[in-house]
Amino acid sequence: MTSTFGMRTPLGRVRGLGAARTGTQHFWLQRLTAVANIPLVIAFVFIVISLLGRNHAFVQQTLGSPLVAIIMLLFILCVTTHMRIGMQVIIEDYVHGEGAKLLLLIANTFFAIAIALASAFALLMLCFKV
Repeated sequence: MTSTFGMRTPLGRVRGLGAARTGTQHFWLQRLTAVANIPLVIAFVFIVISLLGRNHAFVQQTLGSPLVAIIMLLFILCVTTHMRIGMQVIIEDYVHGEGAKLLLLIANTFFAIAIALASAFALLMLCFKV
C-alpha cells in the first residue's frame, strides 16, 4: 500500500508539518495577518483621509490619541509581518541558488524590520510631539 503523503515521515504527517517543519505555521500566520489587515487597512485609510489637508498640530493631536496610536502601531506590525512572510515565500519558491536564497531571506527580514522600526519611530515621534 502506498502512502498519499509522499516522502513525509509519520511524525510529520501527524504534526502536519512539511519538510522544513514550519510550513503550516507560516501558512497560518500569513492567513492570520491577511485577515487582521482587513480592519487595520480600513482604519488606516480612514485615519489618513481624515488627516488630509490638516495642519501639523491637528495631525499630532489625532495621532497622539492612544486609540489611534495603537491602531497605527498594530497596522505597522501586521502589514510588515505579512509583507515579510509573502516575500519569503516568493524567495523560497523562485530563487534556486542556496547562497542567493539565504542572502535574500536575510535581506528580506532586515528590510521588514527596518520599515517597521522607521514607521513606528515616526509615529511615536508625532504622538509624543518631539
